[in-house]
Amino acid sequence: MPTKFLKSVQISVPNTSYVFTSSDSPFNVIHFFRCSISELPKPAHKMAIKSNGFTKGHLPEELKKLLRSVASDWGDKIEDMEEALQVSRLTGAMTNEVYEIKWSSKSGAQARKVLVRMYGEGVEVFFNREDEIRTFECLSKHGHGPRLLGQFSDGRVEEFIHARTLSATDLRDPKTSALIASKLREFHNLDMPGPKTIILWDRLRNWVSEAKRLCSASEVEEFWLDTLEEEIKLVQRELSKHSQLIGFCHNDLQYGNIMMDEHTSSITLIDYEYASYNPIAYDIANHFCEMTADYHSQTPHILDYTSYPDLEERTKFVRAYLSSAGGNPSEEEVEQLVEEAEIYTLPNHLFWGLWGIISGHINKIDFDYFEYARQRFGQYWLRKPHLLPSPIVDPIVDPIVDHFCLMMNAS
Repeated sequence: MPTKFLKSVQISVPNTSYVFTSSDSPFNVIHFFRCSISELPKPAHKMAIKSNGFTKGHLPEELKKLLRSVASDWGDKIEDMEEALQVSRLTGAMTNEVYEIKWSSKSGAQARKVLVRMYGEGVEVFFNREDEIRTFECLSKHGHGPRLLGQFSDGRVEEFIHARTLSATDLRDPKTSALIASKLREFHNLDMPGPKTIILWDRLRNWVSEAKRLCSASEVEEFWLDTLEEEIKLVQRELSKHSQLIGFCHNDLQYGNIMMDEHTSSITLIDYEYASYNPIAYDIANHFCEMTADYHSQTPHILDYTSYPDLEERTKFVRAYLSSAGGNPSEEEVEQLVEEAEIYTLPNHLFWGLWGIISGHINKIDFDYFEYARQRFGQYWLRKPHLLPSPIVDPIVDPIVDHFCLMMNAS
């Protein structure tokens, strides 16, 4: 439903009133019209994060040796690991397990801190770890993100950045959003080693194959996996008609991967597991979609598509992006990138929907990956008729939309 055709709609249910206007995101209207208010996805029980890693008294010997080496390089000496180290689990990560480890410095003036990243099980299906390490090191040399302090078989030790990790609400602050947009363009302009070709489509196809390999016959049917190869081909064909500005994309720009220095307001992007060359509109689309998530809520797997940024907010972000580094974009350039980013939400929903299915089979972190996947696929089928030209839309879409609505309502 193009925004310009919508004037004002009010929906009332007991104790609640929703008013949609022309400035609202199409996500809001479609979500409420396709699924009745009384049957919207219901919050699941609170999900505690289950630790598969370690505690202070159970550090892998290899990691202990590495920490002693890092401490020695800083002029410290850790003799008794049991007494000297303080270990804290950092929540919000869904691919790896992340810990803050600190100890008193030799002078005792302040605590030393490092970040330890324990690699998730089976994640090699998502990305090549050696490539990710090379990206990490290269970005560090460019002055982006933390330094790599050392590696061990199950993870690595990184510099601890003394900055604040953003929250879900921070993404909606106009000043913060403009800073993120500027930093994202800087990131896209990095000259990274390797071929500067789009990774998205091949990755999607590989993930479809992997999801079908892992899933039971009933899961393949539930998620309509047999339709996805044709869907990827269709969306790729349509998006190839648009200009393809390619850049080095983060591909996972959720709030937990953005840090801000409270003194300088400088932005740092972290966690590059999924980073690759891709259309910049795709990376912007991913960021917009992440504005529906709060991974530190009572129900971190539930996405709130009524909070998807409206046209005005998306336009401001794109204008800030194109205006960074002295740019002076025309209104036509801004509108074009806003439009392209909106269409790129379609492959983004497929990307993270497939990620959810595969993660549900291989990852032991206590997160409802399958429900997350249902919501992502549901949004793909909901939005497809409104973002692709009508001749492209298949009559099979309506039954699939109804199917995903029913699945979400039952969860």
